[in-house]
Amino acid sequence: MNKYEVVRQIGEGAFGKAFLVRDKGGGGDRHCVVKQISLTKISAKEREASKKEVMLLSKMKHPNVVTFFTSFQEKGSLYIVMEYCDGGDLMKKINMQRGIHFSEEQIVSWFIQICLGLKHIHDRKILHRDIKAQNIFLTSRGMKAKLGDFGIARMLNNTLELARTCVGTPYYLSPEICENRPYNNKTDIWSLGCVLYELCTLRHPFEGSSLRQLISKICRGRYKSVPNRYSYDLRLLLTQLFKVNPRDRPSINSVLRRPFLEKHIKLPSLPCLYMHGLGLGLGLGLVESWTIFLCLFVERFAHSTFTMLNSMTLSSTAPFSQQMS
Repeated sequence: MNKYEVVRQIGEGAFGKAFLVRDKGGGGDRHCVVKQISLTKISAKEREASKKEVMLLSKMKHPNVVTFFTSFQEKGSLYIVMEYCDGGDLMKKINMQRGIHFSEEQIVSWFIQICLGLKHIHDRKILHRDIKAQNIFLTSRGMKAKLGDFGIARMLNNTLELARTCVGTPYYLSPEICENRPYNNKTDIWSLGCVLYELCTLRHPFEGSSLRQLISKICRGRYKSVPNRYSYDLRLLLTQLFKVNPRDRPSINSVLRRPFLEKHIKLPSLPCLYMHGLGLGLGLGLVESWTIFLCLFVERFAHSTFTMLNSMTLSSTAPFSQQMS
């Protein structure tokens, strides 16, 4: 830790602490977050989980995913160094509204960015399993959203493998997890719906006076409707994200192909993308613009190629994005 100067502690969990630090090696002007995990106080299983988190974080390279810098072990602790997001988390932003609704333009801006981050994760056959407003972080004066905290993420051994561990935050749990049924990446889609609902209403979609009542509402998919101030397309998307049967929910690639979202992320040219930030003032830099441009171009090319081959009645296996739509 000699390379870092601790500014203040910003969090504490069951397995360790999180600090805002100043990177001395970077001229002292770069702030980072360091998660300290005491390896001597946790079980072998928990130590393995910590190492897995480091492995997962090192695979994530996307402008809408919190950046992993490095990790190291020192004096019986594991340290994970990550990007510091100066805008706080999305739940903090929601609470600051004090009942004043976000504009649809702002909601769509954040939602697209969250979807792009989740697409990056799902394309690598990884489940996040704890998507919630507290795990979405803001930078660039609140304009840029990044998905973070992969503490309970899980890599899928193959595209359709189903996990069985009951994890996640109660308000964001999917029906299949509540009922202890197998689940796949569609459980992240449900949680994504919860975040979108919160952005529209400033409250959780499913609430109850007890855990039993909360789970009952989740499993029935019962929630109060979104205000009519928001477009029909946005309200329709929510109903699709909240399908009780996970097979009926869209994949993240399918969500991004919704026309009312797609029109904001069509990329006629790189200069246009860079100048307009995906048409929504996302504050993207040139490198980030290139990254998203390439991600979306590759996905669209794969989709178009599959459609063309299918129309020629050639035998072909659908890509992951098609299988999971």
